Amino acid sequence: MTSTTTTTNHTIDVPGAVVAYDVHVPETPGPHRPVMLFGSPMGASGFEQLVEHLDDRTVITYDPRMAERSKLDDGGEVSFEIHADDVYRVVEATGLGQVDVFASSGGAVVALPWLLAHPEQVGTVVLHEPPLTALLEDGPVLERINRDIVETYQRSGQGPAMAKFMVLVMHDGVFADDFLDQAAPPPEQFGFSSEDDGSRDDPLLGYNMAIAPYHPDAEALRGSGVRIVPAVGATSGAGMPRRGGEALAALLGMEAVEFPGDHGGFAANEWSPQNDPAAFAAKLREVFAG
Repeated sequence: MTSTTTTTNHTIDVPGAVVAYDVHVPETPGPHRPVMLFGSPMGASGFEQLVEHLDDRTVITYDPRMAERSKLDDGGEVSFEIHADDVYRVVEATGLGQVDVFASSGGAVVALPWLLAHPEQVGTVVLHEPPLTALLEDGPVLERINRDIVETYQRSGQGPAMAKFMVLVMHDGVFADDFLDQAAPPPEQFGFSSEDDGSRDDPLLGYNMAIAPYHPDAEALRGSGVRIVPAVGATSGAGMPRRGGEALAALLGMEAVEFPGDHGGFAANEWSPQNDPAAFAAKLREVFAG
C-alpha cells in the first residue's frame, strides 16, 4: 500500500452473517469510479498486491461470509445469491455509489446474480475465469467431481478432500467420463495431512463447493445495462476456470479479454512467481476505460 492511501476497516451485519470490508482511499483520487475487488471464498488479503497498483482510485475489498475476518451465524446459509446480496450490502454501506468491478473465480459467478438484482450499482464488471461448469461440455462430470470432493470432506476431513481439489484445479483440458475411477491422491503429495481434525467448517469444501452449479441467463445479462467483460488468464492453459470464462463470453456473443498471468494473475506468490500485479492492474485500467 502506498503511504498516500488510507485504508479503513469495517464490518456490517447481513442476514445470517457478519461481513468485514475495507475501503482504500488515495490522497488524491482520479476521475474514476470506485472499484470493487472480490473473489469467493478468497478474502480481501488475496487482492493486496492489486490494490497497491490501483492507487489512483478508491478501492473496496471484502471477506465473503466465512472467509478470513467474516463470520457465519449459527444457521446461516451460503449460496451464490446470498453472497451476491452481501456484496450489494457492502457497496451500499460504503455510500460510494456506482462501482466498477473486478471479480475473480467464484466471485465472478457471484457477480452475475448481483448485477442482475442491482444493475444500478455496477458500471463495468470484469469476470475473471468464473468456474461456470454448467456451460461446459464436461459439466456433468465436473458436477460429480465436486460432489465427490464435498463427500470426501464430510467423510474424511480436509486433507483428503484438498488433495482431490488440487488434482481438479491442476487438470488441463476436458475431463473424461471415467475421471473419478482413478485412485485418490495421498494428501501428503500436496503437503496436507491425512489426519482428520474433526472440523467441518471449511468455507470452500464444506459450503461453496456444495452449491449447485449456476446457470447464467444470457438474455437477462445482455439486457441488464451493465458492461460485462468476461476475462481469462494468458497462462491459464485449458484449465476449467479459463474454459468457464471462454464459455461465458461465447454465451454473450463476445470474445474473452486476456489478462496477464494465470488464474490468480493479480498476485505473485510462491506458486506463481511469474505473475505481474502491475501489468495486471494496467490491463484492468485499460478495460475499465473502455
